[in-house]
Amino acid sequence: MTGRLDGRVAVVTGAGSVGPGWGNGRATAVRFAEEGATVFAVDLDPAALDETVRRSGEHSGSIVPVQCDVTDSAAVEAVVRRCMAEAGRLDVLVNNVGGSRAGGPVEMSEDEWSAQLEFNLTTTFLLCKHVLPHMKSAGSGAIVNTSSTSGLRWTGAAQSAYSAAKAGIVAFTRSIAVQHAPFGIRANTVVPGQLHTPMVETRLAGQRAGGDVAALLEQRLARIPLGFMGDGRDTANAALFLASDDARFVTATEIIVDGGMSARCD
Repeated sequence: MTGRLDGRVAVVTGAGSVGPGWGNGRATAVRFAEEGATVFAVDLDPAALDETVRRSGEHSGSIVPVQCDVTDSAAVEAVVRRCMAEAGRLDVLVNNVGGSRAGGPVEMSEDEWSAQLEFNLTTTFLLCKHVLPHMKSAGSGAIVNTSSTSGLRWTGAAQSAYSAAKAGIVAFTRSIAVQHAPFGIRANTVVPGQLHTPMVETRLAGQRAGGDVAALLEQRLARIPLGFMGDGRDTANAALFLASDDARFVTATEIIVDGGMSARCD
C-alpha cells in the first residue's frame, strides 16, 4: 500500500537523530513523507534534520525541517503557528522526544528527576496543548505518542524517572483520546522496546556497558524472543498505521513494538 497519508500534514518531533542511522523520529518523518504527507520535522539539532532530509531521497521536498526546543512552550506554539500558516492544516502529530538517565530515586538528584519528566513527558503535553485546538476546530486528527517498554516493566537497568515518564505517556494519551473522541480526534501510543537505534552507540553503551557496544547489544538481544532487534523503521511503521485511516476505529490504546520482550516472564 502507498499513499496512506496523501494530502495530510504531520508534525513529527525528535525527527533528527543522535547519530547515524534510523532513530524513531527520523524513520517516522521519512516514512510519512513516503506515504504522501507533508512533514514538519522538528528537532533541536539542525544538522540532524539535514541528515533526515537527505535520507528521504526523492521525498525530500515533502519534509520541512524546523529547529525547535520542545521544552519551550512559546517555541512549540510558534512551530504550530508556522505549520498552520504554511500548510493550512495539521492532521497528524507524532511526539517522539525522549531519552533516559540512569538511576533510581537514591542515585538521581532532584534536578535530574525533574529534567527527565520535563524532557520525556512535559514535551508531549506541550505539543498536544498547542495542536489539539486546531484539530478540534477541524473536527479530525491523529496523535501518536511514543512511550517505551520501560514504562511497562523492568527492562534491565534502573532508570526510574524515565520509566515513570514513559508510563505517564500511556495514561496521558488514553485520557486525551477519550476526552477528544467526540471531536473526531484519535490518540494512541507506540511502545518501542529495545531497538537498535543510534541511541545505543551514542548514549546507552556508555551508561550500561562501559562503552562496550557489542556487549550491550548482546544483552539486549538475549531478551527478545524473536531473536533479532528491530530499529526505528519498525516504530515508524506502527506510527504510520496509527496515523492512517487504517486505524480509523483505533484510539486510546497502545502498539508494543518489542519482538515479544515485554511478554516474557524472565
